[in-house]
Amino acid sequence: MIKKTLLFFCGGLLLLATACKHSIKPEALYGNWKYIKVDKPRGDAADTVSAMDLEEQKPEISFSAEKQLVIQWGGKVLSHGTFVVAGDNINYTEQLPDGKTRTFPFWVSKLDDKNIVFETLDKDGSRVTAVKK
Repeated sequence: MIKKTLLFFCGGLLLLATACKHSIKPEALYGNWKYIKVDKPRGDAADTVSAMDLEEQKPEISFSAEKQLVIQWGGKVLSHGTFVVAGDNINYTEQLPDGKTRTFPFWVSKLDDKNIVFETLDKDGSRVTAVKK
């Protein structure tokens, strides 16, 4: 009897833990997001983008229902491509100027109807905090 109770309890805990896993819904991304902070959590703090630069350059990221992603910086397209959502990652396939592509994840640590925080996870990765426009 104790074994059954313990097994049931452990199974319930496992179910609860997996049910609470963070998962992004693509619809929550759609629209334009204005960058308000860019920093390097694992890199050189001197590479952090200043508030003045952000105000001047007005960077933003846009996600469309057609799974298009566009990053603008200084009024120009800095990067563009497509995206798919996988758990708490946005897998971005960037279109490069030579016609090639590269794919990498943005890990999303926060997403609600007004704010997003995402980052690349390489050793020099950047973390972006943005607000919905």
